[in-house]
Amino acid sequence: MQAQQPPVPFTGYQKFVIFVLAITQFTVILDFMVMSPLGDMLMKSLSLQPRAFGIAVSAYAFSAGISGLLTAGFADRFDRKKLLLFFYCGFIVGTVFCGMAHSYVALVAARIITGLFGGVIGSVSMAIITDIFSLQQRGRVMGFIQMGFGASQVLGIPIALYLANLFRWEAPFWMVAAIGTAAVTAIAIYLKPITAHLAIQKDKSALLHLWHTAAKRDYQVGFAATALLSIGGFMMMPFGTAFAVNNLKIPNADLFKLFMVSGLSTLVIMPVVGKLSDRIDKFKIFMAASVWTMIMCVVYTNLGPTPLWLVMILNVLMMMGVMSRMVPSSALTSAIPDMADRGAFMSINSSLQQIAGGIAAVVAGMIVTKKTNYSPLVHYDVVGYVIVVISVLSILGMLRVDKLTKKKMASKNVVMPEAEAVLSEGM
Repeated sequence: MQAQQPPVPFTGYQKFVIFVLAITQFTVILDFMVMSPLGDMLMKSLSLQPRAFGIAVSAYAFSAGISGLLTAGFADRFDRKKLLLFFYCGFIVGTVFCGMAHSYVALVAARIITGLFGGVIGSVSMAIITDIFSLQQRGRVMGFIQMGFGASQVLGIPIALYLANLFRWEAPFWMVAAIGTAAVTAIAIYLKPITAHLAIQKDKSALLHLWHTAAKRDYQVGFAATALLSIGGFMMMPFGTAFAVNNLKIPNADLFKLFMVSGLSTLVIMPVVGKLSDRIDKFKIFMAASVWTMIMCVVYTNLGPTPLWLVMILNVLMMMGVMSRMVPSSALTSAIPDMADRGAFMSINSSLQQIAGGIAAVVAGMIVTKKTNYSPLVHYDVVGYVIVVISVLSILGMLRVDKLTKKKMASKNVVMPEAEAVLSEGM
């Protein structure tokens, strides 16, 4: 494979931006992902069937998707720092409501509120990344930002499980709210206003800007590819803990070990994949990771009672594929929108990602069944086969994104003008 240009170094301010966005990513991911390790506890304590739990998980995703679409037209009309502060504060409030919930109905309502704000944070962060970092840097940036996923498993989920077992299942949400409060304070004090995009706005109406962004054919290719990738990525997650406890026969007391080992592997994998994405062809990395993911998903979903050590190994191997798809796909998709459309594009893209994830959770809940609270899940293997089909479609979709990105980069300098300005200011 042909090597690209040497990586462009980060400035001190860029390193701060990476750190603070990684923290916000950590809290948002932990808030969403903690529903999975709490799944077995919730289904048993509230006597929920998989379908009901799937609705509880998808409530966040659907509200996040709707919120993203409603705010997409406004995403490029305000200082991105102010947008991030507004939605992150709302996310913290929603998480507090989750901690105060004492019934299934109250929990679903709180998850909807949290999703309305939390679902927009990722798109605002992506727009900030695209404004501040050149395409040559974004693979590494995505690698570090996506480390929030691994950190949530290494630190967040084990601590959350410990707190849930020590107190109640509401405790992890209070922990997320506390971390989020510290992060929003750092953003308010140290993050500089991000307003360069305001000078080049053409649409007078927010609704018109949303329509023009959604109607562009090249952008639609990116939206479709992201949606397919999200459906495949979300289908296994809601019932992962219940499958481990009831099918693989992993004791609840050992779940934190499984998450910790998987998370540690992610912390090692993500930066490596990020560097490789900046040095070699991003699509080839994505395709190889997708094929590996398909193989491991089929193997994992067909397991029966399995020793913990073997489950850990297989889980790490599967996560290698799943997470290695995220970095190159995010970097490729970020190159599609023009500067004037980035906020709207990222909002729509994030919304479709959330809605697709919600659909995946609902569909998985319809496929997976169980007779009693303590009986094994049935048809979880079918979920693995569905993921294979969707992954093939994802490869085809990302191939089109890759062609669009290379075509666009060939028509302009690899380092964007706005990124050059940021770099020169920091030197």
